Amino acid sequence: MADGIVIALDAMGGDHAPEMVVRGAHIALKRFPHVHFQLYGAEDKIRPLLAKYKKLSRRATVHHTDEAVSGEAKPSQALRSGRKSSMRLAIDAVAEGRAHCVVSAGNTGALMAMSKVVLRTVPGIDRPAMASYFPTRRGESVMLDLGANVECDADNLVQFALLGDVFARTVLGLVQPVVGLLNVGSEEVKGHEAVREAAARLRDSFSPISFYGFVEGDDIGAGTVDVIVTDGFTGNIALKTAEGTVKLVIEFLRSAFRHSLLGRIGYLFARGAFNRLRGRLDPRRYNGAVFLGLQGIAVKSHGGADALSFANAIAVAVDMKANGFLDKIRDELARLHAHGGVPKAQSAAV
Repeated sequence: MADGIVIALDAMGGDHAPEMVVRGAHIALKRFPHVHFQLYGAEDKIRPLLAKYKKLSRRATVHHTDEAVSGEAKPSQALRSGRKSSMRLAIDAVAEGRAHCVVSAGNTGALMAMSKVVLRTVPGIDRPAMASYFPTRRGESVMLDLGANVECDADNLVQFALLGDVFARTVLGLVQPVVGLLNVGSEEVKGHEAVREAAARLRDSFSPISFYGFVEGDDIGAGTVDVIVTDGFTGNIALKTAEGTVKLVIEFLRSAFRHSLLGRIGYLFARGAFNRLRGRLDPRRYNGAVFLGLQGIAVKSHGGADALSFANAIAVAVDMKANGFLDKIRDELARLHAHGGVPKAQSAAV
Protein backbone atom coordinates (compact mmCIF):
# COMPACT_ATOMS: atom_id res chain seq x y z
CA MET A 1 0.00 0.00 0.00
CA ALA A 2 3.03 2.28 0.41
CA ASP A 3 4.10 1.93 -3.24
CA GLY A 4 4.91 5.25 -4.85
CA ILE A 5 4.67 7.32 -1.68
CA VAL A 6 7.14 10.20 -1.51
CA ILE A 7 8.21 11.57 1.88
CA ALA A 8 9.89 14.96 2.20
CA LEU A 9 12.32 15.00 5.12
CA ASP A 10 13.67 18.07 6.88
CA ALA A 11 17.17 16.60 7.10
CA MET A 12 18.49 19.41 9.30
CA GLY A 13 15.69 19.42 11.89
CA GLY A 14 16.26 17.89 15.32
CA ASP A 15 18.96 17.70 17.96
CA HIS A 16 20.83 14.90 16.20
CA ALA A 17 20.27 15.81 12.55
CA PRO A 18 21.23 14.95 9.89
CA GLU A 19 22.66 11.62 11.12
CA MET A 20 19.45 10.69 12.91
CA VAL A 21 17.29 11.60 9.93
CA VAL A 22 19.28 9.55 7.42
CA ARG A 23 19.54 6.53 9.70
CA GLY A 24 15.85 6.84 10.56
CA ALA A 25 14.99 6.79 6.85
CA HIS A 26 17.17 3.70 6.48
CA ILE A 27 15.25 1.93 9.26
CA ALA A 28 11.89 3.02 7.82
CA LEU A 29 12.87 1.74 4.37
CA LYS A 30 13.10 -1.79 5.77
CA ARG A 31 9.40 -1.61 6.60
CA PHE A 32 8.39 0.38 3.52
CA PRO A 33 10.80 -0.70 0.75
CA HIS A 34 8.94 1.14 -2.02
CA VAL A 35 8.83 4.58 -0.40
CA HIS A 36 10.94 7.34 -1.93
CA PHE A 37 12.61 10.00 0.22
CA GLN A 38 13.43 13.61 -0.56
CA LEU A 39 16.03 14.95 1.86
CA TYR A 40 16.33 18.72 2.21
CA GLY A 41 19.49 20.12 3.77
CA ALA A 42 23.26 20.52 3.48
CA GLU A 43 24.32 18.14 0.72
CA ASP A 44 27.92 17.94 1.91
CA LYS A 45 26.68 16.53 5.23
CA ILE A 46 23.92 14.31 3.86
CA ARG A 47 25.77 12.58 1.00
CA PRO A 48 28.47 10.89 3.16
CA LEU A 49 25.75 9.55 5.45
CA LEU A 50 23.69 8.23 2.54
CA ALA A 51 26.75 6.46 1.17
CA LYS A 52 26.58 4.07 4.13
CA TYR A 53 23.19 2.75 3.01
CA LYS A 54 23.09 1.57 -0.60
CA LYS A 55 19.37 0.76 -0.70
CA LEU A 56 18.46 4.10 0.80
CA SER A 57 20.74 5.89 -1.66
CA ARG A 58 18.74 4.38 -4.50
CA ARG A 59 15.44 5.48 -2.93
CA ALA A 60 16.48 9.00 -1.95
CA THR A 61 17.19 12.31 -3.62
CA VAL A 62 19.02 15.20 -1.97
CA HIS A 63 17.91 18.82 -2.37
CA HIS A 64 20.63 21.15 -1.20
CA THR A 65 20.16 24.21 0.98
CA ASP A 66 22.55 25.87 3.40
CA GLU A 67 19.72 27.26 5.53
CA ALA A 68 17.98 25.62 8.48
CA VAL A 69 15.50 26.79 11.10
CA SER A 70 17.13 26.94 14.52
CA GLY A 71 15.44 25.52 17.58
CA GLU A 72 15.35 28.99 19.15
CA ALA A 73 13.78 30.77 16.17
CA LYS A 74 10.38 32.36 16.71
CA PRO A 75 7.63 31.24 14.30
CA SER A 76 7.29 34.75 12.87
CA GLN A 77 11.04 34.92 12.29
CA ALA A 78 11.04 31.51 10.58
CA LEU A 79 8.21 32.61 8.29
CA ARG A 80 10.02 35.79 7.26
CA SER A 81 13.57 34.53 6.84
CA GLY A 82 13.24 30.79 6.42
CA ARG A 83 11.87 30.53 2.88
CA LYS A 84 14.98 28.66 1.73
CA SER A 85 15.38 26.58 4.88
CA SER A 86 15.31 22.78 4.82
CA MET A 87 12.01 22.81 6.72
CA ARG A 88 10.27 25.23 4.38
CA LEU A 89 11.49 23.49 1.21
CA ALA A 90 10.23 20.14 2.50
CA ILE A 91 6.80 21.67 3.22
CA ASP A 92 6.78 23.36 -0.20
CA ALA A 93 7.34 19.96 -1.82
CA VAL A 94 4.06 18.73 -0.31
CA ALA A 95 2.16 21.88 -1.24
CA GLU A 96 3.38 21.66 -4.83
CA GLY A 97 2.54 17.97 -5.18
CA ARG A 98 6.13 16.73 -5.43
CA ALA A 99 5.80 14.83 -2.13
CA HIS A 100 2.89 13.32 -0.24
CA CYS A 101 4.03 14.03 3.34
CA VAL A 102 6.57 16.05 5.27
CA VAL A 103 8.35 14.85 8.42
CA SER A 104 10.48 17.12 10.61
CA ALA A 105 12.03 16.95 14.07
CA GLY A 106 12.73 20.68 13.96
CA ASN A 107 11.28 23.72 15.71
CA THR A 108 7.63 22.93 16.52
CA GLY A 109 6.34 26.49 16.36
CA ALA A 110 8.08 27.14 13.05
CA LEU A 111 6.80 23.89 11.55
CA MET A 112 3.25 24.72 12.63
CA ALA A 113 3.41 28.28 11.30
CA MET A 114 4.94 27.29 7.97
CA SER A 115 2.60 24.35 7.50
CA LYS A 116 -0.46 26.45 8.21
CA VAL A 117 0.60 29.17 5.76
CA VAL A 118 1.81 26.86 2.99
CA LEU A 119 -0.52 23.86 3.26
CA ARG A 120 -3.49 25.84 4.65
CA THR A 121 -6.28 24.50 6.81
CA VAL A 122 -9.31 22.54 5.63
CA PRO A 123 -12.60 24.46 5.45
CA GLY A 124 -14.16 24.94 8.87
CA ILE A 125 -10.95 24.66 10.89
CA ASP A 126 -9.21 27.74 12.34
CA ARG A 127 -6.08 26.13 13.71
CA PRO A 128 -4.34 22.81 13.12
CA ALA A 129 -3.83 20.67 16.21
CA MET A 130 -1.04 18.25 17.07
CA ALA A 131 -2.37 14.77 17.77
CA SER A 132 -0.69 11.53 18.73
CA TYR A 133 -1.34 8.17 20.36
CA PHE A 134 -1.23 7.35 24.06
CA PRO A 135 -0.97 3.81 25.48
CA THR A 136 -3.83 3.03 27.87
CA ARG A 137 -5.19 0.09 29.82
CA ARG A 138 -7.74 -0.45 27.07
CA GLY A 139 -5.37 -0.13 24.12
CA GLU A 140 -4.64 3.27 22.58
CA SER A 141 -6.25 6.69 22.66
CA VAL A 142 -5.57 9.89 20.75
CA MET A 143 -4.83 13.20 22.44
CA LEU A 144 -4.81 16.72 21.01
CA ASP A 145 -3.58 19.43 21.10
CA LEU A 146 -0.04 18.52 22.18
CA GLY A 147 1.59 21.93 21.91
CA ALA A 148 0.66 23.70 18.70
CA ASN A 149 -1.85 26.10 20.28
CA VAL A 150 -1.01 27.36 23.76
CA GLU A 151 -4.21 29.40 24.08
CA CYS A 152 -7.55 28.07 22.79
CA ASP A 153 -11.10 29.33 22.89
CA ALA A 154 -14.28 27.23 22.89
CA ASP A 155 -14.47 27.15 19.08
CA ASN A 156 -10.94 25.75 18.87
CA LEU A 157 -11.66 23.03 21.43
CA VAL A 158 -14.86 21.97 19.64
CA GLN A 159 -12.99 21.83 16.34
CA PHE A 160 -10.25 19.75 18.00
CA ALA A 161 -12.92 17.36 19.27
CA LEU A 162 -14.21 16.95 15.73
CA LEU A 163 -10.71 16.40 14.33
CA GLY A 164 -9.97 13.88 17.07
CA ASP A 165 -13.24 12.08 16.36
CA VAL A 166 -12.35 11.79 12.66
CA PHE A 167 -8.77 10.71 13.47
CA ALA A 168 -10.01 7.96 15.79
CA ARG A 169 -12.49 6.75 13.17
CA THR A 170 -10.05 6.68 10.27
CA VAL A 171 -6.80 5.69 12.00
CA LEU A 172 -7.83 3.71 15.07
CA GLY A 173 -10.80 2.19 13.24
CA LEU A 174 -13.32 3.06 15.94
CA VAL A 175 -16.96 3.15 14.85
CA GLN A 176 -18.12 5.60 17.53
CA PRO A 177 -15.19 7.18 19.38
CA VAL A 178 -15.88 8.63 22.81
CA VAL A 179 -14.52 12.15 23.33
CA GLY A 180 -13.60 13.80 26.62
CA LEU A 181 -12.40 17.30 27.58
CA LEU A 182 -9.39 17.36 29.90
CA ASN A 183 -10.21 19.43 32.97
CA VAL A 184 -9.33 19.93 36.64
CA GLY A 185 -12.42 17.99 37.71
CA SER A 186 -15.37 16.05 36.34
CA GLU A 187 -18.04 18.42 37.66
CA GLU A 188 -19.74 20.70 35.12
CA VAL A 189 -18.83 23.85 37.09
CA LYS A 190 -15.08 23.09 37.03
CA GLY A 191 -12.59 24.65 34.65
CA HIS A 192 -12.27 27.97 32.84
CA GLU A 193 -14.93 29.49 30.64
CA ALA A 194 -13.62 28.17 27.30
CA VAL A 195 -13.65 24.56 28.55
CA ARG A 196 -17.12 24.88 30.05
CA GLU A 197 -18.51 26.50 26.90
CA ALA A 198 -16.94 23.83 24.66
CA ALA A 199 -18.44 21.13 26.85
CA ALA A 200 -21.88 22.72 26.60
CA ARG A 201 -21.68 22.70 22.81
CA LEU A 202 -20.50 19.10 22.68
CA ARG A 203 -23.32 18.04 25.00
CA ASP A 204 -25.86 19.62 22.64
CA SER A 205 -28.30 17.10 21.19
CA PHE A 206 -27.38 18.25 17.66
CA SER A 207 -23.70 17.44 18.11
CA PRO A 208 -22.68 14.28 16.21
CA ILE A 209 -19.88 13.67 18.73
CA SER A 210 -20.21 10.97 21.39
CA PHE A 211 -19.21 13.22 24.28
CA TYR A 212 -18.31 11.68 27.62
CA GLY A 213 -17.81 14.93 29.52
CA PHE A 214 -14.83 16.15 31.52
CA VAL A 215 -11.92 13.81 32.20
CA GLU A 216 -8.97 14.26 34.54
CA GLY A 217 -5.28 13.41 34.25
CA ASP A 218 -5.64 9.88 35.60
CA ASP A 219 -8.27 9.12 32.95
CA ILE A 220 -5.62 9.39 30.22
CA GLY A 221 -3.83 6.18 31.15
CA ALA A 222 -7.05 4.49 32.21
CA GLY A 223 -8.45 4.79 28.69
CA THR A 224 -11.70 6.30 29.96
CA VAL A 225 -12.25 7.91 26.55
CA ASP A 226 -10.88 7.36 23.05
CA VAL A 227 -10.14 11.02 22.35
CA ILE A 228 -8.76 13.49 24.90
CA VAL A 229 -9.15 17.15 23.93
CA THR A 230 -7.24 20.00 25.55
CA ASP A 231 -5.30 23.16 24.74
CA GLY A 232 -1.69 22.87 23.61
CA PHE A 233 -0.25 24.21 26.86
CA THR A 234 -1.89 21.53 29.00
CA GLY A 235 -1.50 18.82 26.38
CA ASN A 236 2.23 19.33 26.01
CA ILE A 237 2.74 19.24 29.77
CA ALA A 238 0.68 16.03 29.98
CA LEU A 239 2.73 14.49 27.16
CA LYS A 240 6.12 15.37 28.68
CA THR A 241 4.95 14.28 32.13
CA ALA A 242 3.87 10.89 30.76
CA GLU A 243 7.18 10.43 28.93
CA GLY A 244 9.14 11.37 32.05
CA THR A 245 7.08 9.05 34.23
CA VAL A 246 7.69 6.12 31.88
CA LYS A 247 11.45 6.72 32.00
CA LEU A 248 11.33 6.98 35.79
CA VAL A 249 9.39 3.71 36.20
CA ILE A 250 11.75 1.85 33.85
CA GLU A 251 14.77 3.18 35.75
CA PHE A 252 13.24 2.20 39.11
CA LEU A 253 12.68 -1.33 37.81
CA ARG A 254 16.25 -1.58 36.57
CA SER A 255 17.56 -0.32 39.89
CA ALA A 256 15.43 -2.82 41.80
CA PHE A 257 16.73 -5.73 39.72
CA ARG A 258 20.34 -4.61 40.17
CA HIS A 259 20.06 -3.95 43.89
CA SER A 260 20.88 -7.44 45.08
CA LEU A 261 21.89 -10.90 43.96
CA LEU A 262 18.30 -12.11 44.38
CA GLY A 263 17.13 -9.16 42.29
CA ARG A 264 19.54 -10.08 39.50
CA ILE A 265 18.41 -13.69 39.64
CA GLY A 266 14.80 -12.57 39.59
CA TYR A 267 15.53 -10.49 36.48
CA LEU A 268 16.66 -13.61 34.64
CA PHE A 269 13.17 -15.05 35.14
CA ALA A 270 11.34 -11.79 34.55
CA ARG A 271 13.46 -10.53 31.66
CA GLY A 272 10.92 -11.42 28.97
CA ALA A 273 8.05 -9.69 30.78
CA PHE A 274 10.24 -6.68 31.58
CA ASN A 275 11.25 -6.28 27.93
CA ARG A 276 7.62 -6.51 26.83
CA LEU A 277 6.69 -3.83 29.36
CA ARG A 278 9.53 -1.61 28.22
CA GLY A 279 8.52 -2.03 24.60
CA ARG A 280 4.87 -1.27 25.36
CA LEU A 281 5.77 1.94 27.20
CA ASP A 282 8.69 3.07 25.04
CA PRO A 283 7.94 6.69 24.00
CA ARG A 284 9.79 6.08 20.74
CA ARG A 285 6.97 3.75 19.72
CA TYR A 286 4.53 6.66 19.81
CA ASN A 287 6.77 9.27 18.20
CA GLY A 288 5.19 11.26 15.40
CA ALA A 289 2.51 13.84 16.11
CA VAL A 290 0.20 14.68 13.20
CA PHE A 291 -0.92 18.23 12.45
CA LEU A 292 -4.63 17.62 12.02
CA GLY A 293 -6.71 20.09 10.04
CA LEU A 294 -4.23 20.85 7.25
CA GLN A 295 -4.69 20.21 3.54
CA GLY A 296 -1.53 18.14 3.56
CA ILE A 297 0.16 15.58 5.79
CA ALA A 298 2.71 17.06 8.18
CA VAL A 299 4.26 14.97 10.97
CA LYS A 300 6.28 16.39 13.85
CA SER A 301 8.94 14.16 15.37
CA HIS A 302 10.29 14.78 18.85
CA GLY A 303 13.27 17.15 18.67
CA GLY A 304 15.46 14.78 20.66
CA ALA A 305 14.44 11.72 18.64
CA ASP A 306 16.92 8.98 17.85
CA ALA A 307 16.91 7.08 14.54
CA LEU A 308 14.36 4.45 15.62
CA SER A 309 12.05 7.12 16.98
CA PHE A 310 12.31 9.14 13.76
CA ALA A 311 11.62 6.00 11.72
CA ASN A 312 8.37 5.61 13.64
CA ALA A 313 7.44 9.20 12.78
CA ILE A 314 8.04 8.38 9.11
CA ALA A 315 5.80 5.32 9.54
CA VAL A 316 3.01 7.57 10.82
CA ALA A 317 3.27 9.71 7.68
CA VAL A 318 3.28 6.67 5.40
CA ASP A 319 0.26 5.19 7.16
CA MET A 320 -1.62 8.50 6.85
CA LYS A 321 -1.10 8.58 3.10
CA ALA A 322 -1.58 4.86 2.49
CA ASN A 323 -4.91 4.91 4.35
CA GLY A 324 -6.23 7.94 2.46
CA PHE A 325 -6.35 9.99 5.63
CA LEU A 326 -6.89 13.39 3.99
CA ASP A 327 -9.80 12.16 1.89
CA LYS A 328 -11.40 10.58 4.95
CA ILE A 329 -10.89 13.78 6.94
CA ARG A 330 -12.68 15.79 4.25
CA ASP A 331 -15.51 13.24 3.98
CA GLU A 332 -16.03 13.00 7.74
CA LEU A 333 -15.91 16.76 8.25
CA ALA A 334 -18.46 17.19 5.46
CA ARG A 335 -20.67 14.69 7.27
CA LEU A 336 -20.26 16.55 10.54
CA HIS A 337 -20.94 19.87 8.81
CA ALA A 338 -24.19 18.42 7.50
CA HIS A 339 -25.21 17.69 11.09
CA GLY A 340 -24.36 21.24 12.12
CA GLY A 341 -21.60 20.00 14.40
CA VAL A 342 -18.71 22.16 13.17
CA PRO A 343 -18.53 25.77 14.43
CA LYS A 344 -17.89 28.33 11.73
CA ALA A 345 -14.22 29.08 11.33
CA GLN A 346 -13.16 32.58 12.34
CA SER A 347 -10.72 32.84 9.44
CA ALA A 348 -11.43 32.03 5.84
CA ALA A 349 -10.21 28.61 4.78
CA VAL A 350 -9.34 27.92 1.18
